[in-house]
Amino acid sequence: MRTTPRWARWAVPLVLLLVWLGVGGTLGPYAGKLGEVATNDQASFLPQSAESTKVLEEREAFDQAETLPAIVVWTTDGGRVTEAQRAAATDSVGALAGSTGIVGRPSPALPSDDGRALQAVVQLEPELGEELPAVLDEVRAAARKVPGAEAQIAGPAASQADLSDAFAGIDGLLLGVALAAVLVILLLVYRSVLLPFLIILGSVFALGLACAVVYALAERDVVRVDGQVQGILSILVIGAATDYALLLAARFREELAVRGDRAAAALAAVRRSFGAITASAATVALGLLALLASDLTNNRALGPVGAIGIVCAVLTTLTFLPAVLALLGRTAYWPSRPKASDASAEGHAVWRRVAARVDARPRLTWVVTGLVLAALAAFSPTLSAKGVPLDEIFVNDAPSVAAQETLGEHFPGGSGNPAVIIAGADRAEAVTAAAKDTAGVASAGAVSASGQPGAGEPQVVDGRVRIDATLEATADSDAAKETIARLRDNVHAVPGADALVGGYTAQQYDTQQTAAHDRTVIVPVVLGIILLILVLLLRSLLVPVLLVATVALNFLATLGVSSLVFEHVLGFSGTDASVPLYGFVFLVALGVDYNIFLMSRVREEALAHGSRQGVLRGLTTTGGVITSAGVVLAATFAALTVIPLAFLVQIAFIVAFGVLLDTLVVRSLLVPALVIDIGPRAWWPSALARENTAPAEEPKPSV
Repeated sequence: MRTTPRWARWAVPLVLLLVWLGVGGTLGPYAGKLGEVATNDQASFLPQSAESTKVLEEREAFDQAETLPAIVVWTTDGGRVTEAQRAAATDSVGALAGSTGIVGRPSPALPSDDGRALQAVVQLEPELGEELPAVLDEVRAAARKVPGAEAQIAGPAASQADLSDAFAGIDGLLLGVALAAVLVILLLVYRSVLLPFLIILGSVFALGLACAVVYALAERDVVRVDGQVQGILSILVIGAATDYALLLAARFREELAVRGDRAAAALAAVRRSFGAITASAATVALGLLALLASDLTNNRALGPVGAIGIVCAVLTTLTFLPAVLALLGRTAYWPSRPKASDASAEGHAVWRRVAARVDARPRLTWVVTGLVLAALAAFSPTLSAKGVPLDEIFVNDAPSVAAQETLGEHFPGGSGNPAVIIAGADRAEAVTAAAKDTAGVASAGAVSASGQPGAGEPQVVDGRVRIDATLEATADSDAAKETIARLRDNVHAVPGADALVGGYTAQQYDTQQTAAHDRTVIVPVVLGIILLILVLLLRSLLVPVLLVATVALNFLATLGVSSLVFEHVLGFSGTDASVPLYGFVFLVALGVDYNIFLMSRVREEALAHGSRQGVLRGLTTTGGVITSAGVVLAATFAALTVIPLAFLVQIAFIVAFGVLLDTLVVRSLLVPALVIDIGPRAWWPSALARENTAPAEEPKPSV
């Protein structure tokens, strides 16, 4: 640096700043455009090898055109439906034939067994997109012309409209809430006006770049994006970019207090932070990429999309932020000013006291914290991952849910969502009989050319027929899924029929079974990836094993607490089948992040001061910044609760609570106490295991 011309020392930071300003100005708008290439069609995210997916492919040959059904249900004020009302209902929806978005002629209005309700099915075009609510409004307006009856709309079309409404404005709302939470926390913690805005600006640049890359890939069908993946990407990039920026800014502050020269301090901060930040990012990115091993398409979609976001977060942290800090120096921390004491462990009073308490009784500390976490983990098996019932999918009241409940009160629970059986035409009668004999099946019949089951000769396509079986239980209930398992056993047993069972309930059942299989495959892969990265970074075998074990214990403890909160506080009877896997990938990968930040600094200090002092100095110097990073990440994930979907609320709680538990308990107490109690042997087989003299080599770059 001393031999470099003064102008050249500022040329690189200035060029980097201009490049990122150009990136932000050009690609920033893509953070609000990702919804244009997102799809909320859940059928496109089914298990690829599942039986229900094969049925979906075969049934296309039976449909005159692919449709999205809307089920209109009429009820009266306690009285029986009259013939005049039935005729008016049939005429009202029949008049919709030929209207924009309507496929074919709606079915006649059919009465319920109790005579107090009517239902009719209106088939809509499947790719209406933003026009779907308007078409449903037209259907609703027509249905309300029936005198003395209340009309509601249920079925897949109504659910898809409510789902799209839940994600409406997701870009601006979610980003605004997340950034506001980060800004408030940073202002309170750092009491600096400019630094929080610089960190947030860097995270926004990272999000714009990530969204632009994902947009380009999704537009070319390289990756798939839905509202959930879109929301998680925003939160993940903002949280990760902020975390990495906090660590780099803290190290820059230390280096600036010692060196005085801002350009040299920025370069030193990058050099010493590079290893830990890239290793931490690698654990998250590779953990997400492990989702590519999933058989669920939405899991595989999140993998590369999330990894792209993490890479962009690292890029801004290691280029944009150092450039700005090098140009601004102490001004970035205004109105506070870095002092020489900031570079010393003696300047962190709170964390000095925490370190002293851990050092005084390390064995008692790790035994007590370990037992508490184990007690919480004991509740983890009670977390039900059998899926979220339809009436719990939306946190707020949704019209489609109310309509489905009304439908279920007067018609068999599976009305409007039949189990679809595809079988050989020559065995149609035997398969239909086997379906009717299945416990939990209300009725079954071969579908005719008119599209109605049991209304004429079965429609035969390529030697196959379609049989619709209406279930007694609500289509998304556990009882309905159990019926699907029995139904498959019965129709599979019909010789020569080659029968397959699909439909909405079968899709839910297959998704649940596939998610359970995915966990058995992906969890070991993620743990193996994290362990390998830790071994390479820390040059030890025992410490990485301890870190992986502690974050796994933290994950199980979080699931235990989540099970209690979901059931007894939030009123959820279950979680989406993918929630435990998503929670594991995020929480374990992000939990290891904080242990990487801690232990890489501990190793650096241990090289100069020995193992025990290394732990105490590492905990003291990183305590404040890592805790701040954990709080910020928890707050950003908590922002997902602004989207009124149970899936995202559950993910938000698991990650936010788990990150705080990991930051405040595992990283602050359990890990330091374990390493102190084990002593230098924890670093086996590295030279630190044979302490107590420090090697003469230069300490490795770390936070």
